[in-house]
Amino acid sequence: MSVPHPPRIRRATAADEDALGRLDRATWSTVHAVQPPPRPPYEPFFTERFGPGDHLVAEREGRVLGYLRLGFPTSLAANAHVRQILGFVVAEEARGAGVGRALLRAAAEEARRQGARRLTLRVLGHNTPARRLYESEGFVVEGVLPEEFLLDGAYVDDVLMGRTL
Repeated sequence: MSVPHPPRIRRATAADEDALGRLDRATWSTVHAVQPPPRPPYEPFFTERFGPGDHLVAEREGRVLGYLRLGFPTSLAANAHVRQILGFVVAEEARGAGVGRALLRAAAEEARRQGARRLTLRVLGHNTPARRLYESEGFVVEGVLPEEFLLDGAYVDDVLMGRTL
């Protein structure tokens, strides 16, 4: 079995709006989302708060396979040394092929480049594949909000993870 070459990771551009919006809608699931499923008319993918410059895109042979949104966890100056992963999606057919790992590594590099000392994220407790990936990349559980969300009739923990850069 041949392993596909690593994805190319780049900063998003305005031209990625449609592809990222479609990917976001195609991958929506209560395994990782707490918002209701998107319904037409769809909101723009890029917003005033998060534009192309806040997104890293993974692509292979010109096809968008995933993205990661990197931002500040708060607007407080005392928290400016921390970056948080605020969105992370990999296309179903690209999972397990190194796309997510490449995005996480690129996010850590970008956060360092921006002067951050820590990188954090939140993940739903039942999202075992994502949690394993994060742990393999040096993230550790730093807190748990038990039964924080009610999804599909079940209470789900909100798990806070972080790592030093």
